[in-house]
Amino acid sequence: MASNKEDILNRIRKNIRQKYDMPRLDDIQGITYPDPLAQFISMTETVGGKVVELQPGQDINQLVRELYPEAKEIASNLPEVTIATRNPDTCGSPQALNGTDVGIIRGLFGVAENACVWIPQAMEEKAVCFISENLVILLKKSEIVNNMHEAYRRIEMNDYGYGTFISGPSKTADIAQVLVMGAQAARSATVVLVP
Repeated sequence: MASNKEDILNRIRKNIRQKYDMPRLDDIQGITYPDPLAQFISMTETVGGKVVELQPGQDINQLVRELYPEAKEIASNLPEVTIATRNPDTCGSPQALNGTDVGIIRGLFGVAENACVWIPQAMEEKAVCFISENLVILLKKSEIVNNMHEAYRRIEMNDYGYGTFISGPSKTADIAQVLVMGAQAARSATVVLVP
């Protein structure tokens, strides 16, 4: 006779001989870096991403065209992105974003420890973050934290109630140990550091 989950858990609880209090996590600070920005750039490259710095007076639209000259379908709802051919706020469905060559989104802060960027949902169709062949993340150069402990303290949900960490392009090597880029999301990820 098969046991259900509660039966199994109850048997485990009955056989626990010594109990321990949960550790206090608020005292844990995590790793820190002398130069979090340099560490973030290094880690982004380590995970297969790219970091480009937007120079003062440089136009983001021109930079994206230089980075992705073959791109025909560009999706963004950011006001400074005027080259967008698709708007994730008005496209009507996630499927309408299929075939997006470049998605341009804004990150709230980056994490030096692992090159993650916190992306709160700021568009109607969040699929742009995952369906785009290439992802460009605009990130303020001054918004880099050391580690995930600091990062989690900064997370606040907006009205959409969704956000995600993105670190580099999507990749997997779990089938025949062959590295495949873009397996579940973007084939490339570029963080553009803005002033």
